[in-house]
Amino acid sequence: MTGAGPDDDRALIERFLEMMAAEAGASRNTIAAYGTDLRLASEALAGGLAAADRAGIEKLAHEWRDLSRATVARKSAALRRFFAFLADEGLRADDPGGALPRPGSGRSLPKTLSGGDVDRLFATIAARIAREPRDPRDLRLLALVELLYGSGLRATELVSLQRNAVQPDKPYLILRGKGGRERLVPLSDRARAAVAEWRAHVDAQRPWLFPSGKGHLSRVRLYQMIRALAAEAGIPPDRISPHVLRHAFATHLLEGGADLRALQAMLGHADIATTEIYTHVDSARLVQLVNERHPLADQPKVKARVDVSKEGA
Repeated sequence: MTGAGPDDDRALIERFLEMMAAEAGASRNTIAAYGTDLRLASEALAGGLAAADRAGIEKLAHEWRDLSRATVARKSAALRRFFAFLADEGLRADDPGGALPRPGSGRSLPKTLSGGDVDRLFATIAARIAREPRDPRDLRLLALVELLYGSGLRATELVSLQRNAVQPDKPYLILRGKGGRERLVPLSDRARAAVAEWRAHVDAQRPWLFPSGKGHLSRVRLYQMIRALAAEAGIPPDRISPHVLRHAFATHLLEGGADLRALQAMLGHADIATTEIYTHVDSARLVQLVNERHPLADQPKVKARVDVSKEGA
């Protein structure tokens, strides 16, 4: 993005904020705070925020040196999401967000869904598909949700899938994600069956698996469909988005015993630290794992004799 200037920053910041409102479901306060932080950062870099390199990010970090840790964390979060958006949209070949300061050790946990929530989503889709006459759009919705929750795809990756990306004889996808990195994504039998049934209704001349208009389904439309499904299933719409289904995929796999490195590969995270956010397994489950899986779990307990008179001596 060489030659970017103030006008470029302004336009891209507005596009990013629109995406935050439509796709991520961010609150008005969050959008306002992000907008302020991004515009101030752009001003500090003379309109070169969107094209900022490491030197530019270090300049910002230096200017934030007297701010509270909470403020720096918020500003960093805003810029990190902005740079990730630019990379997702193909507007930057790299994502410099990793160079932003990360004050403190705490990280907010991603929104996720319970197993019961997921069951209700699929039950609602099943009820739709059982109706007569059958609506092909319900088959499309099933394929979308199966791929979001069953494979952890990003919204952009999902809506831009080629028509023949999912093959009945191949239990995996090869995707090109952030930074042009390729990754292998396993596909469940359920997902492949759902895609095959939906694809039968897609014009063979269309290049996309989920066509819409002259192109493919938009991320905003996908977000709207997922929220409408949640409302029908009795789940508060503000608790769900395509990205929340990706989080649920990761969380539930990890809770089921998946290896963190394998999960990193499936999600396409460049840094294992990003994947570690999903280790927010509750303490009760950790205790259960120790009691059931530790090598000593099957060994007889040692009865220790305690001489009460010597305790505390």
